[in-house]
Amino acid sequence: MSRFLNVVLSAALLTGAGFAQAQSAKYPGVGRDATPKEVAAWDIDVRPDFKGLPAGSGSVAKGQDVWEGKCAHCHGIFGESGEVFSPLVGGTTAEDIKTGRVANLKREDYPGRTTLMKVPTVSTLWDYINRAMPWNAPKSLSTDEVYAVTAFLLNLGGIVPDNFVMSDKNIAEVQARMPNRNGMTREHNMWPGPEFSKVKKADTANVACMKDCVPEAKVASFLPDYARNAHGNLAEQNRLVGAQLGADTTQPERKAGEAAPAPQAPAATPAPAAKPAAKPAAAGSDNKAALALLSKYSCTACHAMDKKLVGPSFQDIAKKHAGKVDYLAGKVKNGGSGVWGPIPMPAQALSEAEAKTIAAWLAAGAAK
Repeated sequence: MSRFLNVVLSAALLTGAGFAQAQSAKYPGVGRDATPKEVAAWDIDVRPDFKGLPAGSGSVAKGQDVWEGKCAHCHGIFGESGEVFSPLVGGTTAEDIKTGRVANLKREDYPGRTTLMKVPTVSTLWDYINRAMPWNAPKSLSTDEVYAVTAFLLNLGGIVPDNFVMSDKNIAEVQARMPNRNGMTREHNMWPGPEFSKVKKADTANVACMKDCVPEAKVASFLPDYARNAHGNLAEQNRLVGAQLGADTTQPERKAGEAAPAPQAPAATPAPAAKPAAKPAAAGSDNKAALALLSKYSCTACHAMDKKLVGPSFQDIAKKHAGKVDYLAGKVKNGGSGVWGPIPMPAQALSEAEAKTIAAWLAAGAAK
């Protein structure tokens, strides 16, 4: 280990001609202090009191344009989709906006919790969208686009009106309308120290039952094996991330503590007939035009070039549908589901000519 450290330190000492002048005083000969510009590039957090919030503004209408181009493919047109990520919108009411407490959070029969049901501060939304969205190109939104998208998301939840323009000047007014702004507290003694809580005793005791305990429940009915997979594999009918995953109903139900069965090799299928070789991809400008359209319409948010992302890779699509320009153009334009799994692809707002350009590129092999 000491030899390894010596190598690392030696390499660090030889990293540039101007290094000695910029080295850290605290650790002589190792590293340097970050410049104010470098610190500013990382120091982008926004606090609940809005410290750190940059100046800017964005309308609900502008936010809708950004949303449909860069957000809807994962979150749905109205923010309600649960196919890729948990729903953002739903479960809040006008009464919640008045009280600041979401009533549905107390309902055991409510089917799920959305982001707007849980988040207490609008700064949390702004900060997360700014630093992490869209997920395939984080930090790519401008400040005004972040304001606009946040405003549109809140409009979907009925928190701000259709003609609202959010800015650093009025965001505190929006905070006063957050549905769950009063629904969270630090008065629970989960962290030590008076700076977090005035409560002297924790709100849970966690005392184990030692006598007169409730006996183990006896199951009086069960789903017969022949009906377990009657409607298809539930694991393939739920989104691939999050807590709400379906059981693999192609396998028998396991008892508590029973190990999962070893995965079965898929049944052998006859080799498909050889397809005619696809025409070589158009060189130069045609490939560049298709790649530019993939970026313009955020296709790369769900599809990678050579590996599965949310959807199949471009190269897998090209292999499966070689030469099928018209078929692919229709899929690009109209969307659909079921060909590659349960996650749907939404319809795309692009022209017929643009859809044909992408389809021709895919049909010819999806060259880089």
